[in-house]
Amino acid sequence: MIASIFFPGRHTSWVRAAAALFGAAVLALSLPVFAQQAPESSGSAESDVLSEQIRQEVMRELIEGGKLDAAIDAGIKRYIGEQRKAQAKARAKQQARAAGAAKNVRRVSADRDHIYGNPDATVSLIEYSDFECPFCKRFHPTAKKIVEAYDGKVNWVYRHFPLAFHNPGAQKQAEASECAAALGGNDAFWLYTDLIYKRTRSNGKGFPISKLVPLAKEIGLDEAAFRQCLDEGRFAERVKDDLEEGSRAGITGTPGNILLHNTTGEAVPRAGAAQFDTLKQLIDQLLESTG
Repeated sequence: MIASIFFPGRHTSWVRAAAALFGAAVLALSLPVFAQQAPESSGSAESDVLSEQIRQEVMRELIEGGKLDAAIDAGIKRYIGEQRKAQAKARAKQQARAAGAAKNVRRVSADRDHIYGNPDATVSLIEYSDFECPFCKRFHPTAKKIVEAYDGKVNWVYRHFPLAFHNPGAQKQAEASECAAALGGNDAFWLYTDLIYKRTRSNGKGFPISKLVPLAKEIGLDEAAFRQCLDEGRFAERVKDDLEEGSRAGITGTPGNILLHNTTGEAVPRAGAAQFDTLKQLIDQLLESTG
């Protein structure tokens, strides 16, 4: 009732909380007045009229004296403070869970993984990615820039994490990139991957499945062999394995990144399309931890 009077058309939780707080203040302040002025026979019509008059007078004094505004401001500040504390606590718990799960990330293997940069780098930026994810498209050049900035100390490992709502496109694009690797090696994988991200519009149908074979032909791969590889789903299980591994390592969305120190095993999760400076700060800390 009070919220609708003083905040017409607004129904946010903090308004309701503030209304409850100043409503309690109104009641507390008005109790002494009622105790002094209300008649013993509170059930009579006269006492009801008197009670209403007293209530209106109390409200008038609260409003004109600024006490109501003060109660509202105090209630809002208290509510916001409590919410910030709760959010900070929830973030801390989430970060702790993510850090614990990241320790399960599979170690980098030159025989199994697609590695951009020095295979023997101290730190690996392991990305679990979805070809149809617009944030992955945005992050793609950032990851490459990171590798180039560290002169062999950092490499980039690409693993698949096709999201269900981006399928079948994301799944088939992931399989197609594996077919490119099978037919043309690591260089073909990265070239094929770069071109998909460059041309896709993302969000599930950004790069048509029908163009996956022509793209392979464009980069010089055997068209018939590529088509057979893709049509028979030769690497469907490989993509599924990456997805399951990522889930065990705490990945829930894309791009899901884990910075792994390949000597100490320290793993630092960083979800989302992180900016260059953010990643650089985390990588520098990892490198400094071992001198």
